[in-house]
Amino acid sequence: MKKVEKYTVLPKIPDQLSQLLTIAYNLWWCWNPKAIGLFQMMDPDLWTQVSQNPIKMLASMDYDRLEALSSDEVFTSYMQQVYSDLIKYLAHETWFKRKHADYCGSTIAYFSAEFGFHESVPLYSGGLGILAGDHLKSASDLGLPLMGISLLYRQGYFRQYLNQDGWQMERYDTNDFLNMPLSLIRNPDETPLLVKIDLPGRALFASIWRVQVGRSYLYLLDTDIPENSTDDRVITRQLYGGDLEMRMKQEILLGMGGIKALNLMGVPPSICHLNEGHSAFLALERIRTLMKKTGLSFQVASEFVRFTNNFTTHTPVPAGIDQFPGEMVKKYFNDYCREVGISIEELMALGQEKGSEHKDTFSMAILAINLSAYTNGVSKLHSQVSRNMWQSLYPQIPESEVPISHVTNGIHTQTWYSDEMARLFSRYLGSRWLDDPTDHSMWERVERLPYTELWRGRERLRERLVTFARQRLQQQLTARGVNRIKIDRASQVLNPEALTIGFARRFATYKRAYLLFKDPNRLRKLLSDPKRPVQIILAGKAHPKDNPGKEVIKYIVKIAESEEFRQHILFIEDYDFNVARYLVQGVDIWLNTPRRPMEASGTSGMKVVANGGINFSILDGWWCEAYNSHNGWAIGSGEELIDEDYQDQIESKALYDIMENELIPQFYDRGRDGIPRRWLNKIRESMKSICPVFNTSRMVEEYTEKFYLNQLKNHRIFSDDNYQVSNQVFKDKLRLLENWSQVKITEAKASEKEQFYTGDILTINAQLFLGQLQPDDVKVEIYFGTMDEAGEIVKGDKVTMECQNPDQKGDNHDQYSYKGQIYCAQSGEYGFTIRVLPIIQNVDNTFSLKLINWWEG
Repeated sequence: MKKVEKYTVLPKIPDQLSQLLTIAYNLWWCWNPKAIGLFQMMDPDLWTQVSQNPIKMLASMDYDRLEALSSDEVFTSYMQQVYSDLIKYLAHETWFKRKHADYCGSTIAYFSAEFGFHESVPLYSGGLGILAGDHLKSASDLGLPLMGISLLYRQGYFRQYLNQDGWQMERYDTNDFLNMPLSLIRNPDETPLLVKIDLPGRALFASIWRVQVGRSYLYLLDTDIPENSTDDRVITRQLYGGDLEMRMKQEILLGMGGIKALNLMGVPPSICHLNEGHSAFLALERIRTLMKKTGLSFQVASEFVRFTNNFTTHTPVPAGIDQFPGEMVKKYFNDYCREVGISIEELMALGQEKGSEHKDTFSMAILAINLSAYTNGVSKLHSQVSRNMWQSLYPQIPESEVPISHVTNGIHTQTWYSDEMARLFSRYLGSRWLDDPTDHSMWERVERLPYTELWRGRERLRERLVTFARQRLQQQLTARGVNRIKIDRASQVLNPEALTIGFARRFATYKRAYLLFKDPNRLRKLLSDPKRPVQIILAGKAHPKDNPGKEVIKYIVKIAESEEFRQHILFIEDYDFNVARYLVQGVDIWLNTPRRPMEASGTSGMKVVANGGINFSILDGWWCEAYNSHNGWAIGSGEELIDEDYQDQIESKALYDIMENELIPQFYDRGRDGIPRRWLNKIRESMKSICPVFNTSRMVEEYTEKFYLNQLKNHRIFSDDNYQVSNQVFKDKLRLLENWSQVKITEAKASEKEQFYTGDILTINAQLFLGQLQPDDVKVEIYFGTMDEAGEIVKGDKVTMECQNPDQKGDNHDQYSYKGQIYCAQSGEYGFTIRVLPIIQNVDNTFSLKLINWWEG
């Protein structure tokens, strides 16, 4: 075999254009219109050809052209303006520094299996990655000391194309890291800095790459290096690729390798945020690192790690959770267990439900829940679904009190708005719509947007989408080898003046893309009305192994290609950032039809709002919180029926009814000037109610105020005095666990009345036996509320009872008297009971020990 020596060629840039590289290597440019315009000025056609990748464009550009640009005063002046804007952005005093300067020296590590910033950095598959990218962008805007950690995929996620039968096919393009905005982390001697991860019988090595995202950094681990075997080099080949064992190796690399990499670079995290369970092994590595550093036991180190981890779950069904067989866990973690001094059974227990029938299965979500101080869903409804899904972890605790809260997702507004709307907002809202998108009072000013200008902006965006869709259809048909007549005919599909509905998302069957096509005859009548035409543009990928999802795509494509629908329905292949940008900016209606409650949150519908699009959706995910009956349309009333086919029929009919009776008439209800004022009022209300709330600035602020600050405080408290508080918390937990079986509610009495009136006070006295515990160790509560037919309290409230004799024991050994009162606020039939919970100083999660004793009568 020939010997081949590698060498690297880097783009040669004239000195006068050196600022271009600084801009190109900071992804700040991808949400700054002036910076995007700068690169477009250099060569608009090449900019499109290289997928708007400035690094690749600079590498591909003829040096003579670069020389000419360096002498162009207009271009260099514009470049200097953009560069100055970047420097000002980096130096600007941020929200976090103003409000929380005490924690500016801390570090927050945000782990995610994927990050989506822009199509030029294809390291994402869909919503989870886009959310992670938007999270990092807003962390930069707000000045949080937050860094992202993920894997650098050689092929990333697949590219989609359809064969002549409409069946989805997959193609994997290879990422050229040298033509992406990546910097390899090196040692002082210029050799790559390598992190070492122990796998069974061998060491795995990974190089570390860095991406600058405004003020923030993303670190990416890459195993495709000569130091690894052929089998190990492919660990970072594909996002979500390979079998279950490949997933195990990827998640060990992400979680444990990510922590090792941060420590190796000298930026150990103060707290960690787990975006889904893929990175849950990071908790185990943090425990091991702390044990080596301090000599703490596994149990004590676990306390510190637990209270400095936060877990965000995105999955509304157990089947979507990563789970590994016990034998695989033993294979990869036997050595770890020996090193940290625990048994493999103890490790397995961290990822299992107690008493579960799946005794040989290890759940990454359960591991994350057990080793995190906080767990949250990504919408209010999703937190309810999650509490139901994980109630088995807290068997004696009412479902409504299972400790899973929510932070509803948002979008990075600056990434998704159009130039037309940006200019309109700047003219009539002022500059603060960009500086502080969470300011409600500023968004009230959308009432000032003139009807004429708002409508003209919408028309231009729709026309741009139609032009793009036609071009993409012609490209698709050419690639499939269809005849020239059909390709030429594709240039005339769609109508730039017609009501345009967009539907784009992952083609999982629960997303129910087929709902719109349940009654083709009725749909045809709605779309083909010559006076009120309607058109639908769809896009989305099915997972490579999801054949039912592929069948849905094939079915829709066949309908779109039929003679009666081809002018009105179009499927765009290879849904990505660029396609999404045209869609969310250009559609009039964003349609979403998931099977409730399986949409954890969703964010695509949020992206249309700032561009003047309106949502038309099942009441699921974020739309439950956003919908106010004036800012869009809801399909159904939040029903969840057992008979799925029947539910599909009902909701499909509701969809057609709303289109026919409300949506289409409002769009075409025009004044003499051709302006649809009722429609535009709906747009205004949508912007006013949704834009200031459903954005990642609000989301990141909420994570900060709700979780990060408490965890940063925990980091200080739990690590002070050689981790004395961590030690004490472990001792307190152990003492409570050992003595909890002694705690009993021996008696409880209410006021001797059976009937009360609103405004009355019901007094309750209770006697408790605490054994070796003291009143300071417990919280005693009255739990009360309305009752269901089975005599159970439904969504009860609680009132804390006060100990009446905390300093002396009762006549009976270790008996304590408690008293509490219930205010009778409303009439009705109620019930009450008493419960006892443990108290641990410095632990604010009442249910962290999963201990609770109820009055048994």
